[in-house]
Amino acid sequence: MRTAYSVETVRAAERELMARLPEGALMQRAAAGLAAACADVLGRVYGSRVVLLVGSGDNGGDALYAGARLARRGAGVRAALLTPGRAHAGGLAALRRAGGSVVSEAGGAVGLVEQADLVVDGIVGIGGKGGLRESAVPLAEAARRGRGVVVAVDLPSGVDADTGEVRGVAVRADVTVTFGAYKPGLLIDPAREYAGVVRFVGIGLETVGARAPEVEALQHADVARLLPVPGAESDKYRRGVVGVAAGSARYPGAAVLAVGGALRGGAGAVRYVGPAGGAVLARYPETLVSERGPARAGRVQAWVVGPGAGDDATTVGEVLAADVPVLIDADGLRLAEVGAVRGRGLRGVPTLMTPHAGEAAALLGVEREEVESGRLAAVRELAARYEAAVLLKGSTTVVAEAGGGGAVRVNPTGTPWLATAGSGDVLSGLGGSLMAAGLSAVDAGSVAAYLHGLAGRFAAEGAPVAAEDVAGRVAEAWRSVVGARG
Repeated sequence: MRTAYSVETVRAAERELMARLPEGALMQRAAAGLAAACADVLGRVYGSRVVLLVGSGDNGGDALYAGARLARRGAGVRAALLTPGRAHAGGLAALRRAGGSVVSEAGGAVGLVEQADLVVDGIVGIGGKGGLRESAVPLAEAARRGRGVVVAVDLPSGVDADTGEVRGVAVRADVTVTFGAYKPGLLIDPAREYAGVVRFVGIGLETVGARAPEVEALQHADVARLLPVPGAESDKYRRGVVGVAAGSARYPGAAVLAVGGALRGGAGAVRYVGPAGGAVLARYPETLVSERGPARAGRVQAWVVGPGAGDDATTVGEVLAADVPVLIDADGLRLAEVGAVRGRGLRGVPTLMTPHAGEAAALLGVEREEVESGRLAAVRELAARYEAAVLLKGSTTVVAEAGGGGAVRVNPTGTPWLATAGSGDVLSGLGGSLMAAGLSAVDAGSVAAYLHGLAGRFAAEGAPVAAEDVAGRVAEAWRSVVGARG
């Protein structure tokens, strides 16, 4: 499990560690790791041109000490001081002793940045809020259009470490070297896009692991432990039966795709209820089709409701009245009454909502851009308002537990090619099947997103895909995860 911690938590752990170390030792550890990463990026350090963008905080000190190490290896290092009177004194002295030089006027450094082989962003630390100050903007823009690799110290300057928000101009890094612990902004868009490749450097913050993370991301081994595995005595009913109430005369394909996802999600059988039974059976003859409505369809361990449902509020209401886990997607999100969903949560009946940003914005009564720029806040607010687990789809898919507390799960898999019609229907069927197989709402949503993302990668391989292609590669994604477990 990859975990990310708030700025407050990281700083508390740093204070505890610094109290046990000689003064300046922690910064030297960070600078050594940063310098090593920069050397790897450069390949050949001797003769390279390096420009440090130095602010007034500890990130600037890290950059200066790392620059001194590179200068001692023969690099030509120039430091652009954005606040000359407040630069880290020890780091600045170390750079000068190593043969580096200083550009006191930030405006005069623009040309140097454009021609550098490496630009080190040490402008703002993890406590920065809002975009870059006006004086730093020309340097960030020069770094973006320049020829060199941009390496950010701990976090790209101008992004919010705690939320992943980018409110204004920010540095776009090719590599971010982060120290001691991951920060949420490194894992969540839009900030994640600015971070580039993230390289972790341990500096001894072992105590941070004893604190509660803000964000966590499953890895292969975590997903492998959660996947349902049938036993010797299992039959299709013991493995779980998932009901799918989806589709309409206008959107029969949504039912087909949701059933396709459900059949590949670990449950033993899939019951379909809705007007698209003929289309479903034509594609998946193993499906148990009923025309009697959700309440009389037969035994299920979980329901999926909403994909392509149109305006069928009656079916959505029947599903929400069931005392089994329910996944609500697409039209079901619009038709589900807040009170009915909250009532399930207050009774302890698991519910998972799976909106994309537009649907989440409609549920929250805000603009789509607000959801996309603040994914953590949006998913927590929805989970609290509905007392349900929420999987917010998008460039970064995030999953919050009912009520909005605890760590938010961030999905690390996927590809932009998954932004295709019907892809979400496959995901909803997959998640519902995992709930029927016994996973909690949060685990089912997290595992479904992980497998769905891997399947999308396998299907795409750099080219456009259709939703059915994604469904067809779920088994391969499953095998890849289990294979990693050994």
